[in-house]
Amino acid sequence: MRTPAVLGGSPAFPDGLQFARPTSPPLNRVMARLAPSHDRGILTNGPLVRELEERIARRLGCRHVVAVSSCTAGLMLAFRALGASGPVVLPSFTFAASAHAVAWNGLEPRFVECDRLTFQLDLVDAARHLGGAAALLAVHVFGAPCAPAKTEALALEAGVPLVFDGAAAMGARTGDRPVGGFGDVEVFSLSPTKPLIAGEGGLVATNRDDIDHMVRIGRDYANPGDYDTRFVGLNARMSEFHAAVALESLETLDDQLAVRALLASRYRDGLASVPGLHLQQIEPGDVPTWKDLTVSVDPEGFGITRDQLVEALGADGIDTRSYFDPPVHRHRAYTSCATDRLPATDATASSVVSLPIYPGLSLRDVDKVVAAVRAAPAMAGRRPI
Repeated sequence: MRTPAVLGGSPAFPDGLQFARPTSPPLNRVMARLAPSHDRGILTNGPLVRELEERIARRLGCRHVVAVSSCTAGLMLAFRALGASGPVVLPSFTFAASAHAVAWNGLEPRFVECDRLTFQLDLVDAARHLGGAAALLAVHVFGAPCAPAKTEALALEAGVPLVFDGAAAMGARTGDRPVGGFGDVEVFSLSPTKPLIAGEGGLVATNRDDIDHMVRIGRDYANPGDYDTRFVGLNARMSEFHAAVALESLETLDDQLAVRALLASRYRDGLASVPGLHLQQIEPGDVPTWKDLTVSVDPEGFGITRDQLVEALGADGIDTRSYFDPPVHRHRAYTSCATDRLPATDATASSVVSLPIYPGLSLRDVDKVVAAVRAAPAMAGRRPI
């Protein structure tokens, strides 16, 4: 067992190991794809945007896909399209944008628990809070499917529309179905850390013609072309440049996902037997994107806390993220929301840490991170250098 750097050993990564690194498509290919639109003076919402929408719709098996400027804007427009009025039930263990999209529509977030093993929305707790709700928002946490068929059944039984925040889930599958065709609408992110990137951008997928229409005009101020805006929309158009980046990124998406899966398998094999360390539970038949490789730390079994592990890995040059701590119901932006106690969410948020995983990582890098994690409990009861 190596001596961790926090106790005086040599750092595993003297030059540092980034937490994430965008897999950017070659600039020359992006510019070649962009050139026809640029030469015609079409810089936004043009033929490349339409091509991206059509190709993603075919990939997901959806009737409609609308490209927008960000996943957050897509979620905002999705709730506007639903015409929801009242509380929206959603997990607190998520990125703040999930709740922001609800609040920006003047709707009240009603935060509920996550499952300690999968980190996903706790459907039992969600069911208890759906009375009087306007909608249910579920999140494919860390790019793993969040039991979408069961969530659909819950929403149907409660008689509420269902939105999925699939920010990290482009390319995920459950059984033989791609994530993207569930519920009333699913929204994806194309930001730099995601498997499919555009620089910035989002994709709204739906099988409902009315939602497609509302989001499509909503991204352009809700102006259908006659300057008589139908509702309060946004400037959420996608530029041709971002669409060109996304189309080139799409060419290698399946290869990138395969590499992420290989790296995740290496991590999970290396960490599975570590006492007190719990890997995110993935349901049988589900295929995550592995946008994140996240573990939960039980201090009694592991010997040190999550924060001590983060400290030890940092000393070894390994960058990490403690998503989503604090959980959204504890953000200052949401102090006015009446929220039940969420002990599972609080415990999950204070115990999880995400490790570096991206296609530029080597198996040897993963092995060194695994070794650093395994060595970290040596700092228990000892003063760091």
